[in-house]
Amino acid sequence: MNFLKERKRKKQLSELKARRRAEDDLLSPALRLQFDGVIRELENAPAYRLDEAVAKAQKDYIALPLPRRGKMYAFLDLIFVVGLVAFGLRGLFFQPFRIPTGSMQPTLYGVHHQRFEDNANPGFGKIPGFLHNLVFGCTSAELTNGSRRWSVTGMEKVSGRIFDLTMLTGDSGRYILPGNERQVLDYSKLSEKSTFAPGEKISSGVVSLGDHLFVERVSIYLCPPRRGDVIVFNTEGLQVDGLPLAATGGYYYIKRLAALPGDTVKIQDNQLYVRPAGEEEFFRIQEIAGAFEKVYSGKGGYHGHLSAMGNQLFAYGEEYTVPENHYLMLGDNSQFSMDSRYFGVVPEKNLIGRAWLVFYPFSRRLGWVDRCQPLDEVTGEAGNATFPVMSRQ
Repeated sequence: MNFLKERKRKKQLSELKARRRAEDDLLSPALRLQFDGVIRELENAPAYRLDEAVAKAQKDYIALPLPRRGKMYAFLDLIFVVGLVAFGLRGLFFQPFRIPTGSMQPTLYGVHHQRFEDNANPGFGKIPGFLHNLVFGCTSAELTNGSRRWSVTGMEKVSGRIFDLTMLTGDSGRYILPGNERQVLDYSKLSEKSTFAPGEKISSGVVSLGDHLFVERVSIYLCPPRRGDVIVFNTEGLQVDGLPLAATGGYYYIKRLAALPGDTVKIQDNQLYVRPAGEEEFFRIQEIAGAFEKVYSGKGGYHGHLSAMGNQLFAYGEEYTVPENHYLMLGDNSQFSMDSRYFGVVPEKNLIGRAWLVFYPFSRRLGWVDRCQPLDEVTGEAGNATFPVMSRQ
């Protein structure tokens, strides 16, 4: 019996002390003394009067003219603390990031066209129609001409809430498709013809928002970046043709790290060669960094690193040594990537972190970044904005 009474006393003491600490900056000196008096009485209560002491402490506590906090205040207080923790984790450890372009396809996707039908998607199969857009983060690109013959006379960019939109104007009406002009030309029949018969299909499939992922910001300080890592960095100080890259291409970029400080590099015949610091001969990049094996597989959209693109001499077969505290960054989608071939090497201070986990949409790439192997299909020839095989992933 005394055990239960003592337990009740300790619980009451704990609650009183917690409230006393929480209210310390709000209490007047007189109220602090009263509050401390209630706590001392309960602490010093004799064993045979525990019930009486607990009851008296509760009564005296209620009588104190303390600031009262309602349930709403407590709820908002909790939300505030949770928000601080969440933003702290975001700023210091895991930062969400959306792939802005197709420069890392097919490893990671920006806004892109998919040709899967019947609400099916590689890796996830069929999805009920009402969940289709939510699960895959996409919007329909289905378009069939009306009842009159229609000829396209112009294309115009239209602002959309989520997607870029392109308005097609013609001699007998107008249509709107998701994506920018180059994407629309790539996935529709507009690249082949400009006049459509009544009821003729102009485009099909869907346009997806692109991959959303978490960037892990800690490990690059504990374990130096390695060749093959997929890295997010900011574009401060980087320029293309004398113009700031941040103003023309965006503040954040994501690429694959291809060469370390001290490496000597060159691209010949669409092959990146690297001579590591201290070595005497060049190696193909896939021979010294396994992550590049699929980049040179020629399957599923991968096509190596194209030479004679950009304005950096190493892209034209010249040797270039990466300076100290700088890194060479190249996109996996070399045909359509603005990377170090254009803006040069990236300073170490610009690095944000390693791409870590794709959390949306629910595609075959969901999960750890860079885990998927290429589809067993020949990459083929590029279209207007991408390689056709990529639209099936």
